[in-house]
Amino acid sequence: MEQENYNVLGVMSGTSLDGVDLAHILFTENAGKWSFGIRETATIPYSNDWIIRLKEAVDHDTPTLDTLDKEYTLLLSGIINEFITGYNLQGLNAICSHGHTIQHRPHEGFTLQIGNLPEIANLTGQKVICDFRVQDVNLGGQGAPLVPIGDRLLFNGYRYCLNLGGFSNISFEDGGQRVAFDICPVNTVLNFYANRLGMDYDDGGAIAAAGNMIPELMEELENLPFYSLPYPRSLGFEFVKGTVLPLMEKHRSADKDKLRTFTEHIARQIAQVIKDTGETGGLLVTGGGAYNTFLINNLRTLLPQTDICVPDDKTIQFKEALIFGFLGVLKMRGETNVLGSVTGAYKDHSAGMIFMP
Repeated sequence: MEQENYNVLGVMSGTSLDGVDLAHILFTENAGKWSFGIRETATIPYSNDWIIRLKEAVDHDTPTLDTLDKEYTLLLSGIINEFITGYNLQGLNAICSHGHTIQHRPHEGFTLQIGNLPEIANLTGQKVICDFRVQDVNLGGQGAPLVPIGDRLLFNGYRYCLNLGGFSNISFEDGGQRVAFDICPVNTVLNFYANRLGMDYDDGGAIAAAGNMIPELMEELENLPFYSLPYPRSLGFEFVKGTVLPLMEKHRSADKDKLRTFTEHIARQIAQVIKDTGETGGLLVTGGGAYNTFLINNLRTLLPQTDICVPDDKTIQFKEALIFGFLGVLKMRGETNVLGSVTGAYKDHSAGMIFMP
């Protein structure tokens, strides 16, 4: 088979609300092996108004969500168009967009990512491949995580692939199958307390490092029922808002102490997963949390036998946009882009909607 090349734009908005990540990617398939090059990239931050609207949307009724979806589709289309024009991108095969998760209740057979309306194709004038999660939920899956097919085909030099974004999630091969699951909240909680201290985020984990651990809170966090669930398992902001933050707010400790405690909690939960699966081979760490030096140092202390790799900035920041671009490419080829072994769906499948302008 001849070499196949794909020129796509991957678009991702994560639960940490950092903004919209855009990555121009060139993919090449040659004799069953994939390679990629990350070209132009950008993260377009949300306005304060949009951050508030997206945070509050978890409680909206259907008519309000429909209006939000239309307005967010306009916002996202404008961001994409400015990126394409600004970098004079030519010959795109597709825009591959995740949208933004508002509600995620797979146990009720429901997940919603706004910004995936058919109008986005007309507004951008491009083929758009999007809405990757709904089909999996309809097939009995969690609709998450979706990144592991990219971990398997693009980053197979590592035993584990760990993403530290709004939540931590991990993927690895186990008995010939790819498994992946959410571990615990990360920036959805850390940013909440950093924001309350007047910071956008805890830069390098410096605030947490200056705090003191709260033993009682740590014990309560470690005993949350979610952590004893078998995988596949996934988390949404509902868990943070309804379970984690109320638990933490019961304690009258300083916010820096809560940051210290939760950062160490994150490290403990991740380390336990890796120890339970053998602690062999390399661990690739991406996502905004990879810059949290205090968190990474905690992981290194807890996992002395694990080779923890923090890669280049583009891979750290845009791996999810990269892989959603890859999901779109696989969808165009009619190939599996969601693994039932990961999500709990009853079969592997090729997910996503394709909209033409």
